[in-house]
Amino acid sequence: QVQLVESGGGLVQAGGSLRLSCAASGRTFSNYAMGWFRQAPGKEREFVAAINWSGSTTYSADSVKGRFTISRDNAKNTVSLQMNSLKPEDTAVYSCAARRNYSRIQTWAAYDYWGQGTQVTVSS
Repeated sequence: QVQLVESGGGLVQAGGSLRLSCAASGRTFSNYAMGWFRQAPGKEREFVAAINWSGSTTYSADSVKGRFTISRDNAKNTVSLQMNSLKPEDTAVYSCAARRNYSRIQTWAAYDYWGQGTQVTVSS
């Protein structure tokens, strides 16, 4: 089992920045690829970004590319999402997730463990 707890969400004006963190406990964190997903009210869950076990490889959705950066610190068992130039359409509940392989990273159903999510609200 891997337990994931997100933090760092909140209310920010358009153009602002937030940094989300996801703290992991349980099994060896460095064995897992990590992803961030988001879900806005009335919309399907959407892939945001993913990172492989070592942090050497990342991938982001086109909608956030150039604005969001995913990173991880295996010594601290954390994965982060730095979000810059936020837009109102970025408003959603953001969740981190873990899976053993860096494959199918854009598919939420492929992930084994999930956090409870943190709300991000961007005002215009």
